[in-house]
Amino acid sequence: MAYVVAEPCIRCKYTDCVEVCPVDCFYEGPNFLVIHPDECIDCGACEPACPTKAIFPEESLPAKWNEYVQLNADLCKVWPNITEKKDPLPEAEQWKDVEAKREYLEK
Repeated sequence: MAYVVAEPCIRCKYTDCVEVCPVDCFYEGPNFLVIHPDECIDCGACEPACPTKAIFPEESLPAKWNEYVQLNADLCKVWPNITEKKDPLPEAEQWKDVEAKREYLEK
């Protein structure tokens, strides 16, 4: 079971998780990050590093975000790998606690 990036990451894209990942399994889209399920070693380092609490072990992912398992698996195949911390999106603080952001996910 891999870790999964869920909805709270949308329009924030903090990369604190990328900085602590020992295997570089994060991939970057325009306004969201995903974890490659076959590269993740389930170390758990990323989960506490996420400022938006958007990362979950797959088995603990809230049911309302189940679609993010497949989104992570699909988008990691088309987005570039990210291996270094970057600045969050300019509006990250405004969007950090906003709920129901799925419609804003840019592929």
